[in-house]
Formats: sequence, structure tokens, C-alpha cells
Amino acid sequence: MEYIKIKFGNDFERIGSRIERTIEEIFRPRPLNPMFASKEHCWTPPMDIYETDEQIIIRAEIAGVDKENLGVEINKKAVRIYGSRVELPRVPNATYRLAEIQYGRFERIIYLPSPVDVDIVNSIYTNGFLELRLAKQRERESYKVPISED
Repeated sequence: MEYIKIKFGNDFERIGSRIERTIEEIFRPRPLNPMFASKEHCWTPPMDIYETDEQIIIRAEIAGVDKENLGVEINKKAVRIYGSRVELPRVPNATYRLAEIQYGRFERIIYLPSPVDVDIVNSIYTNGFLELRLAKQRERESYKVPISED
């Protein structure tokens, strides 16, 4: 079975972001067994980012993260989403055959395609998805500068 790769957007990815993502994938720790998972293990939640003429929308899949363990920081050029997912109790005397759910700290810094107004942000966390709606910063209208005489 072949998989179809879907790319959203009209322009090609910048080479820098592709290299950054590749390096992140290479060095991202992946525990093979829950007993090897460290409490300091850092995982990366999957995200979707898209934009309209007025907004940039970010959706992060962070199921199992309590709202109290979640943080968002925004400046006009980037968004930092971070927090932690608490590990569920292990089943006593069980032999794990597959352990893919990642626990512990996570952090994701997203550089935005255009500046945003940090005063106009909406966030919703429901059914394991965090959605941020960021208003794009409007370009300032030009104004006439008075010239004074010496």
C-alpha cells in the first residue's frame, strides 16, 4: 500500500525549516520500552498550522495533557507551546508488547509566517486538541511627517 504525502500551501518549504525538522527527527529520543523512558524525556506533539488573510491558526494534538500542565507563550514572531503529560499507572505484572505513547515534558517552538498581534489571541483546548487563533498584525498606514525649519 502506498501512502500519499499531502502538502498544504502554495509555496515550497524553505530549506532551513526542512533541515531543522530533519535534525529534530534524527535526535529525538524514542524509548523502546517504558522502563527505559526517562522522566526528563521530551516528546514532540504533532501540529497543523494554516492561515487566512486575517489569522494564523495552530492546532496541537496533546491528548492526555491536563490544562494545568500546559503553557503557551507568544511574541509577534513565534509561539512556544510547552507542558507535560503525566504517565498513566502501569499494569502490574504485564509484559509490554508495544509502548508508543510518550509521556513527560514537551515543547514546540513555531516560527510564524507573518507577525501577529499578541493582544488578539484566542485559545481553546478540547478533546485533546489545543487550538490557537492569532490575529495577523495589520500593516501600519503611512503618515505624513512634518518637517521643521532650523
